[in-house]
Amino acid sequence: MTASKSRKRPDSWLRYGGKGFELAAAVVGFMLLGRWIGGHYGNARLGILIGAVLGIVGGMYNLVRASLAEQARLRAEREKPKEQP
Repeated sequence: MTASKSRKRPDSWLRYGGKGFELAAAVVGFMLLGRWIGGHYGNARLGILIGAVLGIVGGMYNLVRASLAEQARLRAEREKPKEQP
């Protein structure tokens, strides 16, 4: 394995791991925000539920958008002509 291939592998794992962490952080963050807002209005359970749904939707949107961008980048990288020495 060449140095460039071994270097690319950890970067991709870190990138994908980071996206998973962003999804989890969005869900937890919106749940906490929903709990705070719901507690302010006297219905923390409903606030948590709405916050969780918003976090899941927003986090999944971000995850899908990043995955499609990565797929397009890999496709463009694969289709570009290789330079010959």
